[in-house]
Amino acid sequence: MAAERAETLVEDVELSGHIIDSLILPKVLDLITAHGGTFELKQVTIGHHRTDPSYALIQVQAESEEQLRQILHQIYDHGAVPVAATDCRLVEADCAGAFPEGFYSTTNQRTEVRVGGQWLPVEDQEMDCGICVDPQEPRAWCLPMIDVKPGDRIVVGHAGVRVFPQQRRQQDGSLFEFMSSSVSTEKPKGVATRQIAQAMHACRRQGEPVVLVAGPAVIHTGSAEHVCQLIRRGYVQKIFAGNALAAHDIEQALYGTSLGVRLDRGEVVEHGHEHHLRAINTIRRQGGIAQAVQRGVLTRGICYHCHRHGVKLVLAGSIRDDGPLPEVITDAVEAQRVMRRELKDIGFCLMLATTLHSIAVGNLLPAWVPVACVDINPSTVIKLMDRGSFQTTGVVTDVEPFLRALLQELQRLEGAEG
Repeated sequence: MAAERAETLVEDVELSGHIIDSLILPKVLDLITAHGGTFELKQVTIGHHRTDPSYALIQVQAESEEQLRQILHQIYDHGAVPVAATDCRLVEADCAGAFPEGFYSTTNQRTEVRVGGQWLPVEDQEMDCGICVDPQEPRAWCLPMIDVKPGDRIVVGHAGVRVFPQQRRQQDGSLFEFMSSSVSTEKPKGVATRQIAQAMHACRRQGEPVVLVAGPAVIHTGSAEHVCQLIRRGYVQKIFAGNALAAHDIEQALYGTSLGVRLDRGEVVEHGHEHHLRAINTIRRQGGIAQAVQRGVLTRGICYHCHRHGVKLVLAGSIRDDGPLPEVITDAVEAQRVMRRELKDIGFCLMLATTLHSIAVGNLLPAWVPVACVDINPSTVIKLMDRGSFQTTGVVTDVEPFLRALLQELQRLEGAEG
């Protein structure tokens, strides 16, 4: 084809891994044609067994340099690597808090950059960042825009960058394989609950931290005691939430209400709408949650058990917060930094009934960390996936029956373990 059209520009790229059953190869070929290019499959080697990788050598053909550049830009993030690999281009940042023009924008998938002829793994993988390189160490890492300092050496363009897309897990019956298709209210929730329980039980056994991202509906639906049980049994090591979850959890602990409603009887209490404010005020007068627990003012609830069992509680504030509680981080940028730090080496993430917090945490997680999102609203899971957190397993249900079933599954696994 290249011989028939002398003006055609070409670039050879290669793909390797589970590119057939993970549909990576057809996706790359579709992107080439969708952007007006053509291709020639110069070599294809298909693995004979389920665990064997496959390989494809593809000649990408375009009619102009700009068209070729756009095609390569699209397929690089799916693992297509130029055969004639070059070092990445590094440009020094010229101002604080901004990347050089044309910077490489990261995905949440495992990435490497080529420096001095050597491929370096990119640390702290996260979507929507740049890549900073120290050629002396040598070392490369994801860098949020706001943390850029003048003189930082930033990767510009796609040359010398290769991405390793998440592929099909090689073991049979892997967790979440059954539930990895599109979100639906009709999926069997028992299967998903069992898989989530297995993942959390495996993390506890292997010593990998589990982070719980939770909204105030956990309290409103009467699910707080279920979360307390997860904490006591060692299944949750970190909790990310906002001021509301903690405020209503403390309201329930002090007054037996959430949003002024008695959770045991479903009755609205007179002046109950004031309870969350009085709860916040009580904690502020004590100096914080830890002081309230130590002085015997706060004796139950999620915040109490977090303090007693060493669970890291990260509360990120918003413009609508009452109070807020002393522990709430009101600087959004600082809250991001704390969350990034606490998400290192996480083994599993469980999201419960919170859209904005779930999306925020999903944006910070690398693609290889499994995520389960439980929400009565399917759009929460859809939004997570649309923003790149495609490793998310969605369970469309109310959190209280889910948590009750989750605890039953965990107890069954503990019993089977002996």
